Amino acid sequence: MRAAGSVRIALLAGLLSFSLFVFPSPLAAQETDAIVRRVDDHYNHLSSLRAHYSERYSGMGMDRTEEGTLLLKKPGRMRWSYAAPVGKVFVLDGRFAWFYTPGDAQATRVPAKQLDDLRSPLRFLLGHTQLRKELENLTVAADGSGYRISGVPKGMEQRVKLRSLGVTAAGAIERMRLEEVDGAATEFVFSDLKENVPVKDSDFAFVPPAGVTVVQGLPPI
Repeated sequence: MRAAGSVRIALLAGLLSFSLFVFPSPLAAQETDAIVRRVDDHYNHLSSLRAHYSERYSGMGMDRTEEGTLLLKKPGRMRWSYAAPVGKVFVLDGRFAWFYTPGDAQATRVPAKQLDDLRSPLRFLLGHTQLRKELENLTVAADGSGYRISGVPKGMEQRVKLRSLGVTAAGAIERMRLEEVDGAATEFVFSDLKENVPVKDSDFAFVPPAGVTVVQGLPPI
């Protein structure tokens, strides 16, 4: 009986350790507030950012991974330059958002104020941000050497199930995952981050190639 009891204790201890590893417990309120403020402060004092990104989308029968370079400038300018095909871009110039793929007969344009896109969280992070005002049911949990901040974007509850940010101890975002209510998921992983780099407004200009028609609408996922 003593041996059987020891085995049960060992199994329970193993299961507890496994559950703590796979499902990290949320942090205490005071520590949560400190981490959230650190992320807010980090990006509210940032003027520009250049990084490599990897984007994976799964849903609607697709499983697609793309990568490229991301350039951001406060206030509200960003450029996603894809590695393949070369010339594919998503640009926010301060007034309009543009999406164009080389060879397409059309370029999509939408007023920035109407933008409802998976990339928009980083657009807001280059303006003034308060994560507690942007995410409902916000939680923070230890995740490796950093933290995972999760919640549901306010006003997007009908579409979004959960948004998670993987941040460093210094408050920099290295990963962003968005899970939609229909089961689709989009994840961005950022590396080689360079902050407050020299950038010009012209870096965020988009001029449609000759013969390309501009159409109004939202960029595809």
